[in-house]
Amino acid sequence: MTPLAIIPQPFLNVLEDVLQFWHDFVGGGTGSWGWAIILLTFTIRILILPLTFKSVKSMQKLQVLQPEMKKIQERYKDDRQRMNQEMMKFYQENKVNPLGSCLPLLLQIPFFIALFELLRSDSFQADIAGNTSFGPINDLAAPLTDQPVVLAFMIVLYVATQLIATMITAIGGDKTQQRIMMALPFVFVIFIINFEAGLIVYWITTNVWTIGQQLVVRKLYPRPKLEEEAGVATAGAAALTGKSSGSGSSGKSGDSKSNGADAAAKAPPPAPRKRKKKRSGRRR
Repeated sequence: MTPLAIIPQPFLNVLEDVLQFWHDFVGGGTGSWGWAIILLTFTIRILILPLTFKSVKSMQKLQVLQPEMKKIQERYKDDRQRMNQEMMKFYQENKVNPLGSCLPLLLQIPFFIALFELLRSDSFQADIAGNTSFGPINDLAAPLTDQPVVLAFMIVLYVATQLIATMITAIGGDKTQQRIMMALPFVFVIFIINFEAGLIVYWITTNVWTIGQQLVVRKLYPRPKLEEEAGVATAGAAALTGKSSGSGSSGKSGDSKSNGADAAAKAPPPAPRKRKKKRSGRRR
C-alpha cells in the first residue's frame, strides 16, 4: 500500500483491469501504456457524461439568470435570511442547482487518486516494466524530474489546456470566481512537478476532453435557447415582485377616482343663467 491508500482495493483492481484492457486493445498486449491512460480517461468521462451535460446546462442557465439573481441580492442586501430564502425559491422556480457544476469534478477525484496509487503500486510497476515510455516520456510511472525539457513542455501543455478549459467554461460567470479559476493552474504546477508522468497525461487529456465537450454543449444549448427557457420563470418572478407595488398604486388611483366621484356627486348643481330682458318701444 502507498502512503495515500484511501481508495478501496476492489476499485483499484477494476481501474487496473480497464487500463490493461485498453493496453491490450491498442497493441495486442504490447501497446503503449500512454495510449491506455488516454483511453482510460475517455472511458471515465463517458461514464459521467450524462451528469456532466446536466450540470453544464445548469451552470449556463445560471449565467443567463445572473442579472435577476443580482436584483434579488440587491433588494434584500440588508436581510440575509430573507435573501437566502428568495434565492432558494428562485433556484426552485428555474430548476437550477448552484452546486450542480461541482459534482462531475468531485466524481473525477476518486479516479485521479486511484490512478495515482496504481502508478505507484509495486504490482503494477512490475506489470509495465520495460514498456513505460510514451513519446518523449521515458517512464510514465515516474516523475519527469530527470527530463527537465519534457517536464517543461508538459507543464506548458497542462497550463494552456487548463486555462482554455476554464475560459470556455466560465464565460459570463462571476468575475471573482473566474480570476480564482484562472490562477489555480499556476498553483497546481507546484504539485504536478512531482507527479508521475502518467498522471500529467491523464490531466491534460481531461482538459482536452473538457474543451471539446464544452464546444458541443454550446452547440446543443446555445445562449438564446437558454434565455428562452429561463425567460418564463424570470418573467413570472418579475410579475410577482411587481404585484405588491402595482396593487398599491392601483389602490391609490382607485381611491382617488372614488373620492373624485363622491366629491362630484356632493357638489351643488350650477346656478341657472339669467336671461336679459328685451326692451320694447321707441326711444324718445
